[in-house]
Amino acid sequence: MIYTTNAIESLHMQLRKIVKNRGHFPNDAAAKKLRFLTLRNIEQNWKMPPCTWRQAANQFAILFGERFTNAMKSFW
Repeated sequence: MIYTTNAIESLHMQLRKIVKNRGHFPNDAAAKKLRFLTLRNIEQNWKMPPCTWRQAANQFAILFGERFTNAMKSFW
């Protein structure tokens, strides 16, 4: 779970590509909306979480306690 550099770089590349092609934005809200819509479209292509996510989530819950569990509740 720690070695996710390729997945993160792929996500960043897709976001950079969208922002670069757009050029400029009239305001910050327009840029945020475009990033949100891009992330929503990228997320639809994700097939399944890594098979070790449950183990990693358990370790994060131990290390970070309520901070992690509260974040996961708001995420799901």
